[in-house]
Formats: sequence, C-alpha cells, structure tokens
Amino acid sequence: MPALCRDCFSILEQEARCPSCGSPRIKTHPELFDLSIAHMDCDAFYASVEKRDNPDLADKPVIIGGGKRGVVSTACYVARIRGVRSAMPMFKALQLCPDAVVIKPRMSVYAEVSRQIRAMMDELTPVIEPLSLDEAFMDLSGTQRLHGAPPAAMLARLVKRMKDELGVTGSIGLSHNKFLAKVASDLDKPRGFSVIGEAETAEFLYDKPVRLIWGIGPAAQESLDRAGIRAFSDLLRWDQEALTSRFGSMGYRLWHLARGQDKRRVSSHEPMKSISNETTFFEDTASLDILDGHLWRMSEKVADRAKAKGLAGRVVTLKLKQANHKIITRRVSLRDATQIADRIYRTARGLFDQVGDKGPYRLLGCGISDLCPEDQADISGDLLDPDASRRSQAERATDEIRRRFGTDAIVKGRALR
Repeated sequence: MPALCRDCFSILEQEARCPSCGSPRIKTHPELFDLSIAHMDCDAFYASVEKRDNPDLADKPVIIGGGKRGVVSTACYVARIRGVRSAMPMFKALQLCPDAVVIKPRMSVYAEVSRQIRAMMDELTPVIEPLSLDEAFMDLSGTQRLHGAPPAAMLARLVKRMKDELGVTGSIGLSHNKFLAKVASDLDKPRGFSVIGEAETAEFLYDKPVRLIWGIGPAAQESLDRAGIRAFSDLLRWDQEALTSRFGSMGYRLWHLARGQDKRRVSSHEPMKSISNETTFFEDTASLDILDGHLWRMSEKVADRAKAKGLAGRVVTLKLKQANHKIITRRVSLRDATQIADRIYRTARGLFDQVGDKGPYRLLGCGISDLCPEDQADISGDLLDPDASRRSQAERATDEIRRRFGTDAIVKGRALR
C-alpha cells in the first residue's frame, strides 16, 4: 500500500510509524501517488492569524466578527466546539460562548498572509484556482518530474511550510476531480489530508448527504427534500431526463455529481462572475422603439461573449438609470441556464415591462450571471413558449452564417431601431 510520512515526506510501504523520523502521521491509500487534483483549505484562517500574532490567545475561544449586532466571520475550533459557526449572529455566538475573545477582522493582514501562501503554491504548479483568501484548487498533473516527488508529497510539504513559516495550518483534499477534492478537504479538519480515489468514488458517495455538494443551500436542499432526495443514493434512482425536467440545469449537474463526475478544469484565471453590456445615451430617452432596439443589440453582444467563452447564465439582469441618476435593477432566475440572445432579450424585455416607469432613461444595460459551462445551457426548453426551440435553432444557424460570411451577413430588423 503506498504510504507517505506527512512530517518528513518519506515515501514508504504501509507503515504505522515513519521509520525515518518516528512520526505517526502516515497517509496510506491505493491511489495516493496517482492523483493530482487538490483543494487546500486553511483551518479557521482569520482566527489562526490572530492566534499567531497574539500567543496569549492560543487556548482561548476566538471569534472574528463585528459588534453585538454583527455576524461571525469565522471562529477558531475551540469556539466551534461550543457551537459557534460562520454567519451566525454575534449575539447568538456569545450566548453559546460567552468567554470568547471577539476581534474585528484585519483584512489587510489576512490578504498579505494569503499572498504568501499563494507564492508557496506557485512554486508547486502554475495551475491554481483561488476561491477566496484561504482556499484554492491546484492541478499538479505532470509536476512529478519537475519536483522529483509525487503531488501528494509536495502538498504535504506545502502545508508544513505554511505552519513552519507562516504559523497557519491547512487541510488537503486530493482526488481525481474538483468536486471530490473539495469534499475531501473537509473530511478531516484541522490539519487533515484526505484522499478520494477513482475506484472508491461510487461507494464513498453512496450514503453521503447531498448537502456535501458545494452550492447546495437551504432553498435548494428544501427543493430536493420535497423530491425525496437527501442522499446521493436517492439521486442515483433518478435518470438524467427526469432530474433535468424537475430541476433544470441544477438537475443536469446533480446527475453527474451523483456519479462522481466533474469535468471542470482547474482554471488559473479569475473565474468570470457575469457577462453584461450597457450604454449611456447622449440624450435621455423614453422612446420604447429606441430602448427596445438597444436591448436587443445588448442581448446579442452578451450572447456572443457567452458563446465565445463557452459559458451560459442562469440569471438575467436588467439595469436602468433614470434622468435623476436613480438606478433601477431587476433580475430573474431562469429554469436553466442560457446563452441564446433571443431568450436573454425576451427575459430582459419582460423585466423592463414590469418596471412600469416610462422614463426617460439615460442608461440601459442587461447581462447574465450565475455562470456555468455551455453544455448545461438550454436543456429543458420552455414549455410556455413552444416556438423557443425553433428560434434557438435559427439563432445557431445565424451564428454559423456570420462566422462564414461576416457579422453583417444577417441582421434582425429590431437591431436597426
């Protein structure tokens, strides 16, 4: 059985204790040296920095957050044992842990420590996808020849360096895709090192609650509960078409995650959060024809950018600025994501009609957000608009003609307004 000492990084056969340094912190797993997708999550990051900078706090419960009317940003593990959790109202946290030391966040300090951790990661691989100041995905594929050691050993070195040089600890999740790497990093905190291999994926997930999935909040969990879905085993009883019909693009994603499938790559670029377009008019206008024409052209630009980047959005947003500079924003969540200009336009136009104010307006904008890969877009169709599928196919055909003959080869009449 492949084994690794997490303290001296010796590569061993299965051992109870390291023969080189005597450490009992031995990690064993059949696929330990074959996996390369990792998620590193610092342990109670803000609180760890505060305890590092003030050793008197070492054994005390520490809460990072605002005053009595604020909320908890994070809490050390001593406070968590008492029931304190992130986003909890401060008054409730202090009821649970009245002897806690409450400290206002020092974001500039945390950001500097985060930059130092990122520099350490950069020495391992250029493929890093930060999620926040204290966590990131890493893809260490192909780095073994460079470092002379497998990814698992280099990850163990990373968290030891963080502890020795920066005084903060972190937990590692190692697997064959991003979804499972993130799940793994939460399995054994603090100072954990958890592995989910490809061969064990189905068995590991089978009886786990679906709330393990990152992004499944209370509202989504309530929807799943109504459908009798509480564990991954419940998801496996649904076929892909039924899940998609019931939950839209989320159902498509759930079908794949239930089987441990996640094709997302670790991206070293800042993840795009939205795609939008807006214009400020030379003169304020209340003309519906002018506004409608601009809205269509913006929808086309948003759709073109989404298609170029292989993305789609689950939320459509409309933005208006009145003559007195008051900004009006309206948004709606779609049943499933889209990158089709026609659907973006019709949704944005519906939001515009709901505003009720006749203007005049000095700015108009629209966009999409809650982005996802394009293969999750426009799956279930629009049951209330049977012609939507036909218009979508026509738009795809138009895209192809424009690619071959130029952007002006086909122009819709409403774009000329």
